[in-house]
Amino acid sequence: MTTIYDRGAPGRQAAALPSLARPEQEILAYIPAGLRRRERPRLPEVSQPELVRHYTHLSRLNYGVDTGFYPLGSCTMKHNPKLHEDLARLPAFAGLHPLLPEEEVQGALALLWELGEYLKGIAGMPGITLQPAAGAHGELTGMLLIKRYLEDRGELGTRTKILLPDSAHGTNPASAAMVGFQVVAVPSDGRGMVDMAALRTALGKDVAGIMLTVPNTLGIFEEDILEITRLAHEAGGLCYFDGANLNAYIGRARPGDMGADIFHFNLHKTFSTPHGGGGPGAGPVAVSEALVPYLPVPEIVREGDRFRLRWDKPKSIGRVHPYFGNFLVMVKALAYILTLGDEGFREVSAGAVLAANYLRVRLRGTYKVPYDRLCKHEFVLSGEGLPVRTLDIAKRLIDYGFHPPTIYFPLIVKEALMIEPTETEPKEVLDAFCEALVGIAGEARERPELLQRAPHNAPVRRLDEARAVREPVLRLLFDSPQA
Repeated sequence: MTTIYDRGAPGRQAAALPSLARPEQEILAYIPAGLRRRERPRLPEVSQPELVRHYTHLSRLNYGVDTGFYPLGSCTMKHNPKLHEDLARLPAFAGLHPLLPEEEVQGALALLWELGEYLKGIAGMPGITLQPAAGAHGELTGMLLIKRYLEDRGELGTRTKILLPDSAHGTNPASAAMVGFQVVAVPSDGRGMVDMAALRTALGKDVAGIMLTVPNTLGIFEEDILEITRLAHEAGGLCYFDGANLNAYIGRARPGDMGADIFHFNLHKTFSTPHGGGGPGAGPVAVSEALVPYLPVPEIVREGDRFRLRWDKPKSIGRVHPYFGNFLVMVKALAYILTLGDEGFREVSAGAVLAANYLRVRLRGTYKVPYDRLCKHEFVLSGEGLPVRTLDIAKRLIDYGFHPPTIYFPLIVKEALMIEPTETEPKEVLDAFCEALVGIAGEARERPELLQRAPHNAPVRRLDEARAVREPVLRLLFDSPQA
């Protein structure tokens, strides 16, 4: 692969750096000798046109949310309205320093407070923190809240288990285990929902709570959700809802009304910042009344027309993120909420569910659908029965101009293809995607070797992915001792 060091020649320069504001030796005095470079860094010497052409070329090799359909499952939003991007780039937002005193960031605090109020309304819950930086960070925050709650009640020593359906998101068990809980799997029934008999057996005085992905990773809504939360609460446990799939029911149902004690939002999955777009994300956490005292500090408090940061919360779990979280993601989220409103969000959930079911019905005659029933925002196909692997199907999709869907997840489906079209794709794109998958299934039966060697038309042919994991090359090595 060509690198920037393969371009240019000695003496070429793409930019002129400004003069130092202070003498070099004075600046170096602040840097411990052991942390200073012994030699100048070996930087590429290229002209500005060479620099621009190199990175423009690399960008054209990449597939992104602005270039085509992105059917990754359990990732939801793959479109960011450009108006909201423009708002996040405003100098008053983008140039805001996080260490400014409260008096000079009243507008930013007002924005965060207003976003929090809207998110509480969407969740149907009385408390919120905006600090978590992503969904898994929100999960970890939720588990810390459960731990502190139980500690405060003197039950941490006995309530040591978190129940986790086998249809949950993959990060859920890691988040619970990191806090010290024992993870206990609850199997799915034949319809792709929590096996209620198994749940009743698992519930007991040693259960701290249950983590539910709503809808689950099969794209199926738990029809017994009210019974699940009732049973968990009767057993003395708390109910955590993973909100990564909120697009499926936003504007139509609220986690708090279903019995959730903790609910994390993915602002980068539902509120205008596309998941998989390179980051950053944001994972605010809403909580029920019992958990409000344990929320992270500082809390943004409104006092008349002014806003302040409240630190005096003795039961708080403390900070979980520096400053106020990923602020510019929140700017876009508030803009999205104000743009759509209640009616707009109902359209979002309707569009997401309609698109997923349209694809499911069109493809079920070609691929196996393990749980062929009304789905929500996503559904899962299986490549089982075809003379190729699901990986081969995914690689062949690249030749048709589509980003592959998530594969081999959820783990309870063999040869899984997890497809989520979202609410933003027109019918013409969905039809073209269907036709590609149908054509690939025909190729698999007639010319399986074609798929096994795919992709054929991509900038890079199929890679040795196992070797890439075992023997990663993370930096460029030079022959010169300067490296």
